[in-house]
Amino acid sequence: MLKEEIATAFQERYDYAPLLVRAPGRVNLIGEHTDYNGGFVLPAAIDREIVFAVGLNGGSAARLFSFDKDEALELDLAAGAVQPGPTLWANYLLGVVAQFQQRGIVVPGFDCVFGGNVPMGAGLSSSAAVECGLAFALNELLRTGFSLLELALIGQAAEHTFAGVQCGLMDQFASLHGRAGHVVRLDCRSLEYEYFPFDSAAYHLVLCNSGVKHSLASSEYNTRRRECEQG
Repeated sequence: MLKEEIATAFQERYDYAPLLVRAPGRVNLIGEHTDYNGGFVLPAAIDREIVFAVGLNGGSAARLFSFDKDEALELDLAAGAVQPGPTLWANYLLGVVAQFQQRGIVVPGFDCVFGGNVPMGAGLSSSAAVECGLAFALNELLRTGFSLLELALIGQAAEHTFAGVQCGLMDQFASLHGRAGHVVRLDCRSLEYEYFPFDSAAYHLVLCNSGVKHSLASSEYNTRRRECEQG
């Protein structure tokens, strides 16, 4: 099981028990490119997830380990405001830390092992799951009291500033607000939302991975958003 693998990897690297958190990917049924235009979207969380094992280490270092890539990164948080670096996967996590810092939170040293089964570059919001998983874990460990909506905004801002993608809020919102057996309608202008049951006995959603990968950061996504804002 994925959760056990991540927990074991954490124990082996850091030798103490972590907080375990899962953040699902998402599918969107209605409303492509309407979130950043202030429209309605209808996403749902899916049964693919990113699992996090996170704990405070008593020091000032953020020690990050990508289970899927078998890569590690360490950063001294006492050195000042966190900045983007050359390790792309780590930037999604560091962007979250930076957003906590910008909200006046002193983030102490922590250890993080994460991995999952949300396909990268498949349009299922693996990056949002990474951002939201760490944001949720830090919120719990540091008892900062941020709402789920604020955590979604933290994830969105992390992607804007550290990944270079000017995304809307839908992906992070869906990962944090997903509810089993439901879709959620989000008004991206007012941020009001409502859950609707999805009859999985009568209907099935089939997600097919085409194998064609994409990267929003290197695509025309930001250009499309600028064009929409220009009108």
